[in-house]
Amino acid sequence: MTIIVRLVAPEDAPALAELLNAIIARGGTTALEDAFSSEQLAETYLNGPNVLVCLVAVETDSARIEGFQTLGRYPNLPDNIGDIGTFARVDGTQRGVGSALFAEMAAQARALGLSAINATIRSDNIGGLTFYGKQGFVDFGVTHGVPLKDGKLVDRVHKRFALSIEGNQNDKTQVEVFA
Repeated sequence: MTIIVRLVAPEDAPALAELLNAIIARGGTTALEDAFSSEQLAETYLNGPNVLVCLVAVETDSARIEGFQTLGRYPNLPDNIGDIGTFARVDGTQRGVGSALFAEMAAQARALGLSAINATIRSDNIGGLTFYGKQGFVDFGVTHGVPLKDGKLVDRVHKRFALSIEGNQNDKTQVEVFA
């Protein structure tokens, strides 16, 4: 399988909504619990006012979108820190889609002048925690007991990836606890 990474296009919205809604329907890996229409997804993650960059990973032989990664502004973060979300097909784990996306996203974030990238992952999403750790993200904090729609409380782990011209400086772990 050969993957290319490119900027999202408006016509990608239906396929990306289908991809994300399959992840949401499966449950257990994303904090998102409600399905998205193509229009809602575009506004929130693809090209809305808080979106800095959105990339898609496309399998070259089939032209099927295998995943996407979005970087945006988040209200509780400083302007020089972007917030990332990574979504890959439920049937396509461990195929390098996320790593291919992140290699380009880190370059895009540096070009935007960001100092760091934040990722917030459910504490029960072992795959997500492992993925971001392998990319060089380090634990930065925890928000305890965030309720899901069914009332279940799940912690959110905040991880950071420091961006610098000299290279990644993520060897200094800082852990904070958020109420």
